[in-house]
Amino acid sequence: MCAIILLGGDTLIVGVLVELSNRKIDRIFDYKVNNDLEAKIKLGIRVEVPFGHQILEGFVLQIKKDSEVQELKEIIRVVDEDIILNKELLELGQTMQKKTLSTLISCYQVMLPKALKAKKSATINKKYDIYYRLNKSIDYKFNEKQRLLIDMFKDKELVSRKELLQISSSSLKTLIQKKVLIEEKKEHYRLTYDKKKSNIKQLTLEQQDVVDTVDLLNSETYLLYGVTGSGKTEVYIKLIDKVLQKNKTAIMLVPEISLTPQMVNRFQEVFGNQIAALHSALSEGEKYDEWRRINRGEVSIVIGARSAIFAPLNNLGIIIIDEEHSDSYKQDNNPRYDAREIAVIRGKQNKCPVIMGSATPRLESFARAKKNVYKLLTLPNRINGKKLPEVELIDMNIEVKKGNSYFSKKLINAISENLKKQEQTILLLNRRGYASFVMCKNCGYTEKCPHCDITLTYHKTSNMLRCHYCGYATNLVKTCKECHEDAISSLGIGTERIEEELKKHFKDARILRMDYDTTSRKGMHAKMIKAFINQEYDILLGTQIVAKGLDFENVTLVGVINADTSLNIPDFRSSENTFALLNQVAGRSGRSAKAGNVIIQSFNPDHYAITFAKNHDYRGFYNKEMQIRRQLKYPPYYYICYLKISSKDYNEASKEANKIKRSLEKNLKQDIILGPSPANIFKINNIYRYGIIIKYKNDLDLYNILNKLVEHYRSNNKVVLDIDFNPNHF
Repeated sequence: MCAIILLGGDTLIVGVLVELSNRKIDRIFDYKVNNDLEAKIKLGIRVEVPFGHQILEGFVLQIKKDSEVQELKEIIRVVDEDIILNKELLELGQTMQKKTLSTLISCYQVMLPKALKAKKSATINKKYDIYYRLNKSIDYKFNEKQRLLIDMFKDKELVSRKELLQISSSSLKTLIQKKVLIEEKKEHYRLTYDKKKSNIKQLTLEQQDVVDTVDLLNSETYLLYGVTGSGKTEVYIKLIDKVLQKNKTAIMLVPEISLTPQMVNRFQEVFGNQIAALHSALSEGEKYDEWRRINRGEVSIVIGARSAIFAPLNNLGIIIIDEEHSDSYKQDNNPRYDAREIAVIRGKQNKCPVIMGSATPRLESFARAKKNVYKLLTLPNRINGKKLPEVELIDMNIEVKKGNSYFSKKLINAISENLKKQEQTILLLNRRGYASFVMCKNCGYTEKCPHCDITLTYHKTSNMLRCHYCGYATNLVKTCKECHEDAISSLGIGTERIEEELKKHFKDARILRMDYDTTSRKGMHAKMIKAFINQEYDILLGTQIVAKGLDFENVTLVGVINADTSLNIPDFRSSENTFALLNQVAGRSGRSAKAGNVIIQSFNPDHYAITFAKNHDYRGFYNKEMQIRRQLKYPPYYYICYLKISSKDYNEASKEANKIKRSLEKNLKQDIILGPSPANIFKINNIYRYGIIIKYKNDLDLYNILNKLVEHYRSNNKVVLDIDFNPNHF
């Protein structure tokens, strides 16, 4: 039973934020600290507390001597020795909560690996190596094998258990029992990095000019616009080296897990074991170890994906965000933070610069640079005078009439030529699976997920239909459920299907398929990239993960199977995303001394996103797209906020969505309110979803109104209101 304590005297009180991410209890609760635990209490540590009939973990956010509550429960134990959330992260969480309107506990939890979240059930073990020390105070008569063991301590104070076991396990056991050998444990980290191997490369005049322009003593935000292959990575390395020389630390963000191994390897060559990595491909134990290395001040550089922005580095000197255009920097679930915005906040907190780099910057970022909100840096040329690859557009409407449904004649010939020259090819198809969906040719029936409003994707290797939203899977049945005819066939194309077709055309080619299905196992990204670098494969076929940041010297041909895929998505950013994807994947070709070529297949070859990508013309695309954004009142001319109203009850979702719309129209006279309308995918996991879009120019009244709505729906058990500022998707 938990004691109820009457407050009085010099009792130490702590304000604790408990682990439950529920808006109804998203506040600080006071607890008494008994005398035995007072010395262990610090801001930002975890404690175990009684909460109702449960025992929960929570973060200590306040330490004080009094409380408005007269009867307080007592904390059960202190979980941590070291501070988990330092002063900067505590303040950052509060800022995030205000900006995202999420729960405060969710803002803190997202900063931490699973082992350090305030969560009663989350425990990750540390890894130890066992060593032995010779107890010289004991006089013992050794036999021959025991003497061999003892001789190993002549030149060493500690000898590992592994070394001693190689001689005799029974002798070791006896010496331990007689206390001749004393056991010592030394923790070892799951990840290790080699020491420094190479020097920083000599920079070009353009690269050096960028490095010299960056002021390392101020919290300026820079946009580094550099074409693919212009050497942005070497600029980042030089800047970080300058920061390290000032005894400061650095965060380097990359958008995709697939980029992390290559980036870590390059940085490791220069900085050795000063690096820690944080990304979702690591095991929970590896994340735990890496985070503690950072928190203990054992590393100076953190490289990772989105959540690495919360790395608890002290004396932060620079934050770099590579491929800043990537939508993976925005989290799609609560708390819906944007790592780019968090970087700017941390830059101001630490009075250090933030560098955002890309060959295809977001329109919002480039507009800010043109208005001097960001400082623009440019690398307009590839290093060593290398040319950008030649790009050829193929009209697939003409090719299909000739009977070429997947590959144009031009692409087939180019791949054949590359195989003869023993040069490598990258093929992009932005869709995994074997086919997009299956349909009955007789009646038009399509198989949909029973829980979500979306067609199932066919995967041939498992002969399964899968929902890519909730994970539902079922076997493919050739007989139609509606008309009972044997007329089910697959439509659309996926990476599995393209791989199959490639094998028909190029029987001897070594083909590597890289998509979510083939890379979901731990370590597969790194293994595949290494194998392709080592030229164990001729053709790399993949989804958009092959388009970003990867550097393969022997790749001289890039083919895009269907450039229109992302154009057909109902999203105001679809043209921008298409242009960026084509530009990025084209940049994988011809990065070494060999010239590169790119073939883009499209059913819409005259679309401006595709024609500007063909000409590597970012500024032309920017000017065209900005005209359209201005007319339609989209970012960067207006900000966007998306309200999602969801419920298991269809009528309840519709009713509350309309009620919210009326409230917004009444209170936000200057803003544009659109909706409510069904979300792009109306039903997911048997939950119905409506959306309301708010276009606004300033947020003076908006946050107050939305906060009131959040408060109102705290106690509604039937309807959930989610708010997303500047969303990736509606």
